Amino acid sequence: QVQLVESGGGLVQPGGSLRLSCAASRISVSTSAMGWYRQAPGKQRELVARITSGGSTNLVDSVKGRFTISRDNAKNTVYLQMNSLKPEDTAVYYCNAQNWARDFWGQGTQVTVSS
Repeated sequence: QVQLVESGGGLVQPGGSLRLSCAASRISVSTSAMGWYRQAPGKQRELVARITSGGSTNLVDSVKGRFTISRDNAKNTVYLQMNSLKPEDTAVYYCNAQNWARDFWGQGTQVTVSS
C-alpha cells in the first residue's frame, strides 16, 4: 500500500529553520500532486504548500518568502524547507499525495516553534 513517512520535525526557536521530508513508497512523487498541510490545536487542517506533477508550486500567503517545497524524484521524496519560523507555525505537519483520484496521508510530524 501507499506509504508517506514524514520526518524532520522538532522544537526550534523563533527565527530558526527546519527541513521536513516526506519519503513516499508505492507512489511516485514526480507523477503525483504532493502537498504539505498543517493542523494546529483547535484549528482546521490547512494547505501550506503544494507541488504539481509538472513542478509548479504554490504556497499559502502566510509562509511565502519563508517556506519552499521541493522534490527529489530519484529519492522519491518531497521536502518542505522552513526558514524564519514563527510561533504561529507550530502545528502537526502532514504530507499528502493525490493520484488515481485518491488522497493519501502520512502520519504527521510535530513542529514546535518556541523560545
